[in-house]
Amino acid sequence: MARSDAEMKSTYVVNRVNEYLEQNHAQPFALWVSFQEPHSPFDFPIEDRDRFNPKNFPVERVGPEDAWQIPLIFRDLTPDEKRGITAAYYTSVHFLDRNIGRVLELLRKYKLEDDTFVVYWGDNGYCLGHHGRFEKHCGYEQALRVPLIMRFPGRIQRGVVKELTSDLDLPVTILDMLDAPPLPGAHGRTLRPYLEGRKPATPREHILSIYLENEEAFIRTRKWKFIFCSGKRKRGDGYETDNPTPGRYVRLFDLEHDPGEFQNVAAKHPDVVAKLETLMLDRFRVTHPDAEKEPPRLSREEALEFYVRPRDV
Repeated sequence: MARSDAEMKSTYVVNRVNEYLEQNHAQPFALWVSFQEPHSPFDFPIEDRDRFNPKNFPVERVGPEDAWQIPLIFRDLTPDEKRGITAAYYTSVHFLDRNIGRVLELLRKYKLEDDTFVVYWGDNGYCLGHHGRFEKHCGYEQALRVPLIMRFPGRIQRGVVKELTSDLDLPVTILDMLDAPPLPGAHGRTLRPYLEGRKPATPREHILSIYLENEEAFIRTRKWKFIFCSGKRKRGDGYETDNPTPGRYVRLFDLEHDPGEFQNVAAKHPDVVAKLETLMLDRFRVTHPDAEKEPPRLSREEALEFYVRPRDV
């Protein structure tokens, strides 16, 4: 059902922010504002309906290894349908951007702009036809990378940080920037040095991500993307294929020479695979709640299968 801007859920959220700040702007506050957009089904008001022309968007390339893993729900999409989905996503992002602007304008309205630490981030990325997919449930860069923007007038320098960071770093960073006591046992690292124009003493060398529904995990370094999957779990997340479960597999992408992640070079670099498997296993043994229950005498690959297995289903 088509709705006007005034009828949208996110507009309601902004109005509640206004009410909160009106009542609490004279006191210190912490406010979490969460918008649905641009999550599917890509909501936006009727006023924005024709903002983007689908014909102006490209159809992303599908690589040689993609065909067997494209979910059935996307497999028969036409080029025009793919462009239409992408245009709808961009329209939803546009609506989100407008509402974020409204929140920032409220900070100005209540004279809070210069004394408020603002952090904007998302919980996942999104494929827009990349590798034949339109979702987040995979280990490609489009799905794993998330936006992160911070503003703190007088405290944060303007600039762009291209180093590896993790969502785990955000609570640590927020507390550090506010000179609050640190979280005990946190695995994140403060990003404060980057925000103040300095280099951290120990920058991140890798990022670990996990998608347990498909029993897979991903390690990202500056050069490599490594994907480990048990290949034993039949997917139930709505993104199934009509292929049998493939069994254990690994993928290795050289991001310096293949940023689109089209060529699996795992067979050419067994030493790199072994190194990244070990690194992944080390991270699990430090962070996983069942690490003490790891069975003895497992091979490296068997141990990884132990850790990527879902515990809550």
